[in-house]
Amino acid sequence: MSGPVPDDTADAHGRPETLRQWARSVRALDLEVATRATVAMVIPLIVLVLAGRIDWAVYASFGGMTALFGRSERYRLRARSVSVAAAGMVGAIAFGLVLAAVGAPLWLLTAGLVVVLVSGVLLISTMGLFPGTPLFFVFAFTVCSQVPTDPDQVLTRLLVGVAGAAFAWVVTMSGWLLRRAAPEGSAPLFKQLPRQPLVNLAAYRDARVWLSIAQMVVGSLIAGGLAMLVGIGHPYWAVVSVVAVLPPPRARHSTSRAFHRIFGTAIGVVLTALVLLPGPPVWVLILVIAIGQFGAEILVGKHYGAALLFITPLALTVSHLGSPIPVSGLLVDRVVETALGGAVALVIVVATRAGLARSGARQGAAGA
Repeated sequence: MSGPVPDDTADAHGRPETLRQWARSVRALDLEVATRATVAMVIPLIVLVLAGRIDWAVYASFGGMTALFGRSERYRLRARSVSVAAAGMVGAIAFGLVLAAVGAPLWLLTAGLVVVLVSGVLLISTMGLFPGTPLFFVFAFTVCSQVPTDPDQVLTRLLVGVAGAAFAWVVTMSGWLLRRAAPEGSAPLFKQLPRQPLVNLAAYRDARVWLSIAQMVVGSLIAGGLAMLVGIGHPYWAVVSVVAVLPPPRARHSTSRAFHRIFGTAIGVVLTALVLLPGPPVWVLILVIAIGQFGAEILVGKHYGAALLFITPLALTVSHLGSPIPVSGLLVDRVVETALGGAVALVIVVATRAGLARSGARQGAAGA
């Protein structure tokens, strides 16, 4: 009588089955992507701390967000995607810096936000970038435009952002060398690269692209206006929440993302309070950023609410480094404005879905 099949049964290439299962589990966690994004974010911050210029951290961090693009793309295509993303991040930083330096009034900041939203959606839709949202461009612009900046500081701070983006580009492309240098038989450990970003030069003609732009512009203006009307100290969090919740062009309109955003942020703020309220040294803050970036990249494609347990401490710590204020006010503003922005986005999602359903019903009746 034959016994049970051992766990280390070899496959056709002579590799134990358990090794193959372990490799699949590792790839499923996106460890490679998370490690790159974390290195791209943290190393520049360490350099700035050692140089005594932690006040430049916010610009290096936004430049480092270049590493969030190009996921699962072959390296020839990834080079194009990451280069475009780097240009977008640097452009958003530069635009925000200029408006901060001239002391732009509210109407000009609002116009600038609309420009970033429109150009961001068009850039992503045209070049097939992933993530397919202008969230990171908007985040960079809104924060950089709010940090007090003298005109003679613009170039230096911009160069810090450029250096962060350049370093992120190198880190994001480093997998090409790792794959070439890896010993034979280690291929199962590397994540497959199936994504093919498609360039669509006619994206500006797509009605769905302009629907997405209209949703984000209207939602951002409403949420930002309401936040300012009630006197909340960081109205850009409401704007960022709207952009984070609203779907990109051609994506499904889901209400669950708004609830994930609100409740995940609330719990994330509690975790952030445990870290920031004691007033930890800067090295602890960098560790929080590293853990937040790594955990966010591991979870964001699997459960958005769980990812926010890492995204929230990451975003709040980066914001606190760039413009230190009383932590309690920062945490309260984050919760209130996230709820406000999520509620506005939820209303827009529901209204849009109902409008599309009515439009489809009318077209069906007309064609009957």
